Amino acid sequence: MPEAAHALPPGYALHEYRIESVLGTGGFGLTYLATDSNLSLKVALKEYLPADVAARGEDSTVQPRTDDATDTFQWGLQRFLDEARTLASFRHPSIVRVMRFFEANRTGYMVMEFVEGQPLYEWIATRRPLPQAALQAVAGPLLDGLEVIHRAGFLHRDIKPANIFVRNDGTPVLLDFGSARQLTGGNQELTAIVSPGYAPLEQYHAHGRQGPWSDLYALGGVLYWMVTGNRPIEAAARVREDILAPVASVAGAGAYAPEFLEAIDWALKPEEDRRPQSVDAFRSRLMGGAGLAVPERIVTVGAGAAPTRIVPAPDSAGMTGVVLDREQVKRVESEIARHIGPIAAVIVRNAAKRALSIAALAEAVAKEIVGEKARAAFVRKFSGGESSSRPVSQPASVPERSVSEKFSSDVLQKAEAALALHIGAIARVVVRRAAAKARDEAELYLLIADEIRDPAERKNFVRKAVSASGRR
Repeated sequence: MPEAAHALPPGYALHEYRIESVLGTGGFGLTYLATDSNLSLKVALKEYLPADVAARGEDSTVQPRTDDATDTFQWGLQRFLDEARTLASFRHPSIVRVMRFFEANRTGYMVMEFVEGQPLYEWIATRRPLPQAALQAVAGPLLDGLEVIHRAGFLHRDIKPANIFVRNDGTPVLLDFGSARQLTGGNQELTAIVSPGYAPLEQYHAHGRQGPWSDLYALGGVLYWMVTGNRPIEAAARVREDILAPVASVAGAGAYAPEFLEAIDWALKPEEDRRPQSVDAFRSRLMGGAGLAVPERIVTVGAGAAPTRIVPAPDSAGMTGVVLDREQVKRVESEIARHIGPIAAVIVRNAAKRALSIAALAEAVAKEIVGEKARAAFVRKFSGGESSSRPVSQPASVPERSVSEKFSSDVLQKAEAALALHIGAIARVVVRRAAAKARDEAELYLLIADEIRDPAERKNFVRKAVSASGRR
């Protein structure tokens, strides 16, 4: 890291922050690991120091290398501070949190949460090929965070693997808002920002029609890379003729639901008006149906308050309108994931629509745990002295062993695979619940067909499935 030669030395103090080491370098400067001496807290401290136009003097100040570079340096510094100001206005677990920013040493500094984990490209290296549920577990939180950004009137404009970090608990976080801009009108002129393979065509020039669809193209590119191992062909090469192979032709046969792969291809359409126009539209297709996505917003009430998840007001889906503490919801998700794996995020998200309390949420998701003792122990962790409407030791349906007695694993797996083509990864849970109630294979398919929204698709599914089961 040649830029590290310009780094502040360990032990250097900036206000209450003490430099510990250099975490990384980039085009705009350096990022340090530092300690907040007031709070005894590790933080990431980002310093604006573009090595191509500026250098550090003997007095530790940062100065343009030449008089001609002064305007460029000042423009970049303003952009750096704009990034800090943008980030400081957001509160979401999938968006890196900026706690403070200030000017010192004739340059700018940004104090961010220190995220322990790995960049996405390092995290995924030992995990390929990722199953669809794991890909959705990464994409879902990023889409939730991106929705917060778009609702605030901003675009990220530089989503790529290098700007996504995965925490040690497996949750993703979106970094680097140096290219983010606020949209005040549909024809606003924006500077060209290009990361080949991930930038849509409209970002190759200042007058392109940029919007939420632009960030979704980039996220689609990240998903394409996660599935195939290769970044997409850059947008500028796809104008006259789209030579990008559909992701289904590159991914392993049968490894992913067709709808999931089609959603990725949809986001990567060269023409912006042919892509999903909102996070909600893309999430519904990518996550296997709108029913898997819980509209939510993260708000902060009062200075220094913890972010809180607000569940929307009641509607036809039966949402309660109750406010659930975000940290407690994440704790429930983390604990249930020990038992059921990556699908935990989807299960908790759906259950949170109707839960009246954290204890009720825990009880609702506990029925996915196999084993009476483990299920009861899980519920006790979140009971908080609340009484339950039914004994926690009993599952919501008949014991798990009755399922295995009625249906072989081959029958259940085939049912899950068939239903997953329509509703995605949650098919496993739906089939298991239905199998506990169904008397035979035909009834099993009739029960799970209720989860398919489109009437024509549902009718076709039942006709084919029951016919096939009758031949066996």
